Amino acid sequence: MALTKKRKSAAGKVDNNKAYTLREASNLVKEVNTAKFDASIDLHVRLGVDPKKADQSIRGTVSLPHGTGKTKRVLVLCTPDKENEAKSAGADLVGLDEFIQKIEGGWVDIDVIIATPSVMPKIGKLGKVLGPRNLMPNPKTGTVTNDVSAAIGEVKGGKIAFKIDKAGIIHASIGRVSFTPDKITENSQELINAIIKAKPATAKGTYLKSVFMASSMSPGISIDTKTFVH
Repeated sequence: MALTKKRKSAAGKVDNNKAYTLREASNLVKEVNTAKFDASIDLHVRLGVDPKKADQSIRGTVSLPHGTGKTKRVLVLCTPDKENEAKSAGADLVGLDEFIQKIEGGWVDIDVIIATPSVMPKIGKLGKVLGPRNLMPNPKTGTVTNDVSAAIGEVKGGKIAFKIDKAGIIHASIGRVSFTPDKITENSQELINAIIKAKPATAKGTYLKSVFMASSMSPGISIDTKTFVH
């Protein structure tokens, strides 16, 4: 596919033979963005672990200091006695059986699903639909809890979940092109800190193998892993 003049110009600003500092990348990703909309900025972190091993299948959550710039749609699956609490806390959708049926039918128009422990036996069967999309409620990510108010507040405030894929890479959104370089830098550092903290004891060799930053429509920018504070 032929590159547009804008894409060619953007690609020309990125030196593929250079590993940038996090701060340099945070400035550059704004310069090389060619989208006409407020594009998402993502980090792609390749780790030196074997995700096939249960103890190296890394996942976790982190609260980004400046949020992601995206308003997340939250569904709370709970019993009737918890519905008012969920609605008052800002949940976009609240219920149980009707949403279980919709999800079984393939509906996944939601960003985060929070569930109370009592309903987990009912929604366990949704794993095949929600699992691949990283939407399945999980106690490890704080999305299975009786304190639905706190969970909703964290998600709306910038808490994200991250999970290593089969190729050993974590992909996560850390902001928008409209963010200042400072906000992009600080959010990125917070995510990397959480990934470093999640390093399994059994991991050998280089842990952070590569880190790339890119917006929805920009070339990838390689970041020198030695520049991260850890």
